[in-house]
Amino acid sequence: MLKTNVLDNAPIHPEVAEGPSDVRAYWVLADDSVRLRVAHWPTEGTSKGSVFLFQGRTENIEKYGRTVEYLHCAGYTAFAVDWRGQGLSDRLAEDPMMGHVVRFSDYQKDVAAAVEAAKSLDLPQPWYLIGHSLGACVGLRAIIEGLPISACAFTAPLWDINLPTLQRLGAWPLSGAFQALGKGATYAPGTRGESYVLTTDFDDNRLTHDPDMYQYYQNVSESLPDQQIGGPSMSWLYQALKETRALSKLKSPSIPCLTFCGAEDEIVATPAIKERMARWPNGNLELIQNARHDVLYEVPSVRENVLAQICELFG
Repeated sequence: MLKTNVLDNAPIHPEVAEGPSDVRAYWVLADDSVRLRVAHWPTEGTSKGSVFLFQGRTENIEKYGRTVEYLHCAGYTAFAVDWRGQGLSDRLAEDPMMGHVVRFSDYQKDVAAAVEAAKSLDLPQPWYLIGHSLGACVGLRAIIEGLPISACAFTAPLWDINLPTLQRLGAWPLSGAFQALGKGATYAPGTRGESYVLTTDFDDNRLTHDPDMYQYYQNVSESLPDQQIGGPSMSWLYQALKETRALSKLKSPSIPCLTFCGAEDEIVATPAIKERMARWPNGNLELIQNARHDVLYEVPSVRENVLAQICELFG
């Protein structure tokens, strides 16, 4: 029986998400009192298990509606969380459009709160994880620290940021200094407080080759303006550099893993992904030609192949 009485209802927009209509969203509190939104898509009848969706930076729960529809058709329950600082979860900077976090370890507080909510909802076992970009970084740390999942899949994992050598050399001391001086809630150089998909034409986008999926993402963003964020803060940048370096020194988990990365990805650092997956004992990496950063938003042949392989792994 679902123990939903322990969770407060939160807004969710299935008509915007274009996912299953049977979805419920809830407010949960992390242990530092940051309020987070989670969402649960139950299946009809027997479920093959529950898939946790760990979103990328700037994203929101509704953005995964079409992905959840595919998972539902394959027989899986789905569960998602808006990370602190984005979606409908609490914003951490005075400027609500700033993608800000004080420490990357704080994301693990979000994971812990999400897991407690999942337990309250009696999410069907086994549990699985799909992590995209930032979500793959948070997810890898969570798995290493004991997140109870049976298998995982990552798309464009943020295990290092794709920065030219000179920019990387400057990013470390500059972002670190801003945070140390209490100025961490300042936009990283070259970024601003505007939604990427709402200010970037399809022809110039770095996410996908599929105009329909890009238009879908734009529609979600236009329909839910209060859920959008812009560029990252100096603190976020510094903490991301620290966390990806720390993760690179840790042993890979032993659970089965599939990782997908677009050969044209300009956002995450492909060498770090190759290095990680080369030492993942039950892991495989697929570098997808003619694909950009968001393979779950790519042309149908790419998107459906990725999701089919993920469901085969989980099954």
